[in-house]
Amino acid sequence: MVIKTILDTDLYKFTTSYAYIKLFPYAIGTFTFKDRDETEYTEGFLEALKNEIHNLEMVKLTSEEQEYMTTHCRFLPSVYWEWLSSFRFDPNKIEVWLDEHHHLQMTVTDYLYKVTLYEVPLLAIVSEIKNQFLNRIPDKQAILAKLAEKVNLSNAHQMPFSEFGTRRRFSFDVQKLVVEYLKEHAQYCTGTSNCHLAMKYDMRPMGTHPHEWFMFHGAQFGYKHANYMALENWVNVYDGDLGTALSDTYTSDSFLSNFSRKQAKLFDGVRCDSGDEYEFIERLIARYKELGIDPTTKTIIFSNALDFEKALKIYQYCQGKIRCSFGIGTNLTNDTGYQPSNIVMKLSRCKMSQSQEWRECVKLSDDMGKHMGSMTEVEACLHELRLLTE
Repeated sequence: MVIKTILDTDLYKFTTSYAYIKLFPYAIGTFTFKDRDETEYTEGFLEALKNEIHNLEMVKLTSEEQEYMTTHCRFLPSVYWEWLSSFRFDPNKIEVWLDEHHHLQMTVTDYLYKVTLYEVPLLAIVSEIKNQFLNRIPDKQAILAKLAEKVNLSNAHQMPFSEFGTRRRFSFDVQKLVVEYLKEHAQYCTGTSNCHLAMKYDMRPMGTHPHEWFMFHGAQFGYKHANYMALENWVNVYDGDLGTALSDTYTSDSFLSNFSRKQAKLFDGVRCDSGDEYEFIERLIARYKELGIDPTTKTIIFSNALDFEKALKIYQYCQGKIRCSFGIGTNLTNDTGYQPSNIVMKLSRCKMSQSQEWRECVKLSDDMGKHMGSMTEVEACLHELRLLTE
């Protein structure tokens, strides 16, 4: 059984779930799986995946876990954890099949405050089962040797980072091995996004909000207003807590032009998840200065397919200009010598209530290959934001 506890997921899934409950309790959405490598899977893999999906219905929040989350996440009310203790994954909500090219297809549809909870566990299951079927056996000593080099680099340069590797980990056991080592040896590891491992190793659970929050707002309220409204609504729910704004759902150009002085002052910083990091640093600093804000009081969280050498160069570039930290995922939990899966699940459609028609959700990245959605809707989004080039 790959997923043994509902806390074996990222903190932001719970913060986003609660935001939907509070502001959009009748909204419905569909998450759709995408394998960017277009892997060909076998029928045996599909059966194993379906078995793990069936096992999800046994996963629940225990009273001990409920107590831990209630006391360690002051920004989420105890009533949320009480509700979560009664929540169960419903395998019937998950449609999974292989298409004619043996590419994996998977969708799950439910109320947004529920369906958002499926994303990370499903991705972790796919990644782990794929490695099992390819007979990949991790060399734990080699993993720890490489990890030691990364931790030594962070310690030597006082470079802060957190572990963000649940969704595309090699396996739960590998992630557990990594987090245990970080707890023991990494002086500047600020925490882990995985709530179960945060509880197990007495580390800080890390996370704020995802692209889906902005994608929902774009579909419902228009792309021009999506960034501003998504941040305003986040503040309405969390009152200044969880204050890292995600910048690239509809390109950072669009984000920075909409980033108001109130939001820039209120949010602790911004997360950079795609594009050229150095260019983004300069543009964000310029925006803060334009708004009369000292950039050295703000923080950029970098999280775009980082390794420690790349992170160190960015860290050194930021010195004296702006604070920074790093969310490092696959390079920590799937640096095994095997090719990691390049898989995602994104919100593909939503509606505000049962009676509303479905609206497609799209994501524009600062990396051109990462745009998500139909070509028609992506072009409509680009047109509305005046980002189409002749």
